[in-house]
Amino acid sequence: MSNSHIDSALDTTNTTVTDATASPTEASKVGVLTQDQIDFFFCNGYLPYKKILTDKEIDLYRSQYDLEFKLAESNGSWRNLSAAEGASHTEQKQHSLQMLQIIQMCERNIHFMKLIYDTRILDVVQDLLGPNIMLFHDQALYKPAFHGGEVTWHQDNSYWKCRPANLISCWLTLDDVVVENGAMQVIPGSHLTPVWHTKKNEKDILFNIEDQIDKSKAVGVPLPAGACMFHHCQTFHYTQPNTTNRQRRAFAIHFMTPGTIVGTGTKLEVGIKHPMLRAAL
Repeated sequence: MSNSHIDSALDTTNTTVTDATASPTEASKVGVLTQDQIDFFFCNGYLPYKKILTDKEIDLYRSQYDLEFKLAESNGSWRNLSAAEGASHTEQKQHSLQMLQIIQMCERNIHFMKLIYDTRILDVVQDLLGPNIMLFHDQALYKPAFHGGEVTWHQDNSYWKCRPANLISCWLTLDDVVVENGAMQVIPGSHLTPVWHTKKNEKDILFNIEDQIDKSKAVGVPLPAGACMFHHCQTFHYTQPNTTNRQRRAFAIHFMTPGTIVGTGTKLEVGIKHPMLRAAL
């Protein structure tokens, strides 16, 4: 299951579907994706994609990412997902494992605000979700070197409870990632069946349903810095603890269609927190 070779990041199956660096003929393309890539996504629930950021952009986003986490540490506005539910900021900082989360980076930093509108991302999302795209939310997920915590096996929509359950996430990395330092691992095809989620312990922040899935089917998705993968909101995924000497900085953008309902019936209206990112004319 583990794959430590970055240069194989875009070839996690025996097919050519995930080879986003290929140059398909114009006749085979649908928007920016080929029909094979689209079919692969809907059959498997995820799609590794090519490097979309330039080296200059990667440097910029790294510096802004580090700045926001430094500010969040000083004012207590990040959350350590490895700590117990309700832990104080001091307790979260002192925990032996660090899986740090900032929700809505786009509201804190103009550069990440621009990123959620990035055409290179939205063009892919449009091929998978359609031309009317809203932001559900974004999040920065940081695993420091040596003591980065895991994100346990789950389906995103078990937390969100959105309907229709068609949300798509872009998971973008600012560092080279392999399984060992926190690359995404997925269960292909798992998006086709929603599963009731539970927590192993009452004080856990995260759901963990590893005992309900066949982990032998997991596929690791290593990526070079500046590349991304797209996954369905019901695809089982996991990132293991980072005990390597390399940090892992990831940024996830979650997209939905207008009219999405969350929880017991709240319709998510277009607004500051849920802007319309693209609309059909």
